[in-house]
Amino acid sequence: MNDFKAHIPIYLQLINAIKQFIVSGRWPPGTRVPPVRELATQFGVNPNTMQRALLELERDGLIFTERTAGRFVTKDNDRIANVRQELCQKVIENAIAELKNLGFTEQEANLLLKTHHSGS
Repeated sequence: MNDFKAHIPIYLQLINAIKQFIVSGRWPPGTRVPPVRELATQFGVNPNTMQRALLELERDGLIFTERTAGRFVTKDNDRIANVRQELCQKVIENAIAELKNLGFTEQEANLLLKTHHSGS
């Protein structure tokens, strides 16, 4: 990864990236999560930062720890679907904000998104 945005804490960006792995199916339900050090190396971050992100994801219910086996992606498909919907909503809100920055009204932005969606 390593293309972090300076104005957003790195651990929050890691949380978002891992959520995307989970909701996209790249890490399916029940998949073993790679060890902290391996993930830290993959993302180019300090292991403590990665550990913080994983603990937040555990609190969020997206991953869980089995004492001697490691961390795993939740098997709760409803939880994954809810997080996917939350991420989708953020994408839509960001798209509307960007369109408003281009001078579109909120109604025009919504119409553009709706038109684009129905055209695909």
